[in-house]
Amino acid sequence: MFSKNEEKLEDVVSRLLKKLGRTLAVAESCTGGLVSNLLTNVQGSSEFFLEGIVSYSNQAKKDLLNVSEKLIEEHGSVSAEVAKAMASGVKERAQADIGLSVTGVAGPAGIDKEKPVGLVYVAMVINGDMECKEYRFFGSRIGIKKCAADAALDMLRLGLSKKTTKY
Repeated sequence: MFSKNEEKLEDVVSRLLKKLGRTLAVAESCTGGLVSNLLTNVQGSSEFFLEGIVSYSNQAKKDLLNVSEKLIEEHGSVSAEVAKAMASGVKERAQADIGLSVTGVAGPAGIDKEKPVGLVYVAMVINGDMECKEYRFFGSRIGIKKCAADAALDMLRLGLSKKTTKY
């Protein structure tokens, strides 16, 4: 449960973003736009949502988010380093207050033993602070995408909740 009246996660996040007057940009890979979709389904999302980018390919990560080829070669597209670069890149591109990103392996096959199906990285940059978490989800491709989107929204919720005491 994310609120006393059982609001959906995207509703809670939207309310917090509006209350704080913060703007958001999202970069997604394995979720294919699901985070952006959930947020823009909320009435009034135009008050805070600046843009969402689906950077599914490595080329899109490089072209749209300024993720360096060297970073992708050294760590792989599914890595904490690339997730952080995606969050920074989308924040800068949109001139948003907050950058949020998701990259991972939704399946049905993993990349290798170190990067199996269900491995997801979520990163967020807010007020100059970078946060990144690794997750391991199980289930179908669609289920993993939903879990990854929820993890991203929850990271955002927690980050915004911490910040409410600082404004």
